[in-house]
Amino acid sequence: MLELDHLAVSGETLEDAKQAMEAALGVSLQAGGRHDVFGTHNALLGLDDGLYLEAIAIDPKAPVPDRPRWFDLDQFRGAPRLTNWICRTERLEEVLARLPEGAGGPVDLRRGDLRWTMVVPKDGRLPFDNLHPALIRWTGGGHPSDMLAASGCRLKRLVVMHPMAKTLAEVLAPLLNDTRVAFETEERIALCAEIDTPHGVRSLK
Repeated sequence: MLELDHLAVSGETLEDAKQAMEAALGVSLQAGGRHDVFGTHNALLGLDDGLYLEAIAIDPKAPVPDRPRWFDLDQFRGAPRLTNWICRTERLEEVLARLPEGAGGPVDLRRGDLRWTMVVPKDGRLPFDNLHPALIRWTGGGHPSDMLAASGCRLKRLVVMHPMAKTLAEVLAPLLNDTRVAFETEERIALCAEIDTPHGVRSLK
């Protein structure tokens, strides 16, 4: 029911997030666009297997939105880091009904030709300290990965670290079957992606 769609690196500014990703992976990101509903903007990097990476930050030129921003960006502080993982599904309502309270509600969005529905919590913060995957259903205009140049990068492994990682794994087990996603019980709360790049395996944290 769930497939890994993309990973998001947040920054206090988009340039911060973009530079951090490029330094970590040794490849250049492409221009993305703006998200008017949430007052954010992004830059993108295509990965093999139909995935992509997203650098995202609050857009200082956008009006303040009438709701909390997604990915808990209103509260983001510090160095750029991998903050969110996003899974796609065609059966959004069915999946949402099986997830914990606080996973959020559907919001219809668009950017250029792209159309999608994103599940966003009312306060912008996902369960499990924001490490529960965000849900997305693409509804028109294709998929961002189809529009991005090949980067020679591929996701090898995504590690979700949390004190209640086992519980999160159990919640998602009936819905997500992806051997690249690992859950590790740790005191720290973090994501780490191992990316195979033209320069060898690099870590994105």
